[in-house]
Amino acid sequence: MMSVEANKDLVRRFFETIEEENYDALKDFCHEDYVFYPQVDTPFPGVEGLIQSEKKNFDAFPGFKMPIVEMVAEGDLVAATFIFEGKHTGIPFAGVPATGKEARFSLMIRLRISEGKIIEQRSFVDVHDIIRQIKA
Repeated sequence: MMSVEANKDLVRRFFETIEEENYDALKDFCHEDYVFYPQVDTPFPGVEGLIQSEKKNFDAFPGFKMPIVEMVAEGDLVAATFIFEGKHTGIPFAGVPATGKEARFSLMIRLRISEGKIIEQRSFVDVHDIIRQIKA
């Protein structure tokens, strides 16, 4: 079992890689049994599932920033809170064509680590808040 600090460092580097939009490198962080849950009962298996689910969101906000503002960990679990900031200038988001409007919202992500890699990721975000901001 990795230390709590090593788990937090793994998660920090994972999200820096996402922010850099270096999707090919994400497989280096993810366990072979990795599953991403963008919603409670909606699993996307494998790192390809993460990329498939999230790339369209990130492509809607090119050059987005997603700094971690708080991180807590215990055992094999790490939870991080982020402030996402981006301008909706890319592809449509949730059916809304690009508006050029800024969006700023918080999200929380909980990850489970196994064998030094991320095996499970669950996201908690208010999509309706994002839509409200880009449609306003």
